Amino acid sequence: MVSRTFAASIAVLAALAAGPLRAETPGVTESEIRIGATFPFSGPASPLSNTGKGLIAYVKSVNDRGGINGRKINLITYDDAYTPPKAVEQTRKLIESDEVAFLFSPLGTPGLGATVKYVNAKKVPHLFVVSGASKFTNFTDFPMTTTGLPSYNTEGRIYARYIAQTAPDAKIAILYQNDDLGRDFVAAFKDVLKSDFDKKVVTSPYEVTEPTIESQVVSLKSSGAQAFLIAGTPKFAAQALKKRSEIGWSPLTIINFVSSSASATIVPAGADKAVGVVSATITKDTTDRKWDDDPGMKWYRTHFAKYLPGADIGDNNYLFGTQQGQILEQVLKQCGDDLSRENIVKQARSIKGLVLPTLMPGIVINTGPDNSMAYTQLQLQRWTGSSWEQFGGVLSADPK
Repeated sequence: MVSRTFAASIAVLAALAAGPLRAETPGVTESEIRIGATFPFSGPASPLSNTGKGLIAYVKSVNDRGGINGRKINLITYDDAYTPPKAVEQTRKLIESDEVAFLFSPLGTPGLGATVKYVNAKKVPHLFVVSGASKFTNFTDFPMTTTGLPSYNTEGRIYARYIAQTAPDAKIAILYQNDDLGRDFVAAFKDVLKSDFDKKVVTSPYEVTEPTIESQVVSLKSSGAQAFLIAGTPKFAAQALKKRSEIGWSPLTIINFVSSSASATIVPAGADKAVGVVSATITKDTTDRKWDDDPGMKWYRTHFAKYLPGADIGDNNYLFGTQQGQILEQVLKQCGDDLSRENIVKQARSIKGLVLPTLMPGIVINTGPDNSMAYTQLQLQRWTGSSWEQFGGVLSADPK
């Protein structure tokens, strides 16, 4: 008769022979993985929450297909109203009460700035956060964090160089959100213009709690600037574009990628009032007829009709959220059955040659030990009055 001790030893050896034992991870069962995120479903940046709705819809489609590696995704999302105190409260709830395996795609520079140290101290994977603030790409400070937006500093450098080439003698006005989002754009212009910055640039910050930024726009016009950068969120970008038109100011105008959605920014401002505005993008424009026969856009329209019925397909935030969902799917597929937090972070930083169907041609996702950013390439585009028209080639922002 085999002793219980011997039988137990045989069982352990058999398990080791079958493969490494999985680390116990909060939020992971044989049938489910719990993942958390916060979005500004209310508050001054609420249009950006459609990114969250796009992610939620894509996760539902994944679960309808049976999940990943036999597990359904239980995506738990909370409203942080784009305020740091609420972001802290909801992030703690996700980690300490809901016990999620990791955080994926939380959105908003102010809230992320208030929570990133806490999340990293807890050693919870903090993946593809929706902010381009350069500090979140720092491996040394935040080893659990990867980013899902092109770096604001990189984007700002591209705009500064574009203005220098297009209007080399222009005085430049910068309207910026007074947090890491806006300040990164200002820093980028300083890096590019160097000693000319103080001579050529006038800046005006705004707080997200302000009801309007019209007075800042009037003040910036009085500076005599011939170029105008708006670095903020859709609500304020729309206000600035509208006010610029009302006061008869027509500088070379650039808006940041976060505010480039036709539905969230351009239409509220007035499509005719934004003609000639320049921005950078990573995604195809759902309202542009030139993509009608594009296989990727055909897929997206079919997916959108099924999982986001009644929503505005012209809102690029839904599309971006869908792409976030596809990145999540890729990470989990790469993890296989090893859902230890260590491996989750490792796989998030080991994405090679991922091409998503709605990305601009030539833009590819590659992450690695020297790059925690999903996107390091951008495509410039100009608003025609009815759609975005791309120009020039894909610009690389690779860190090396």
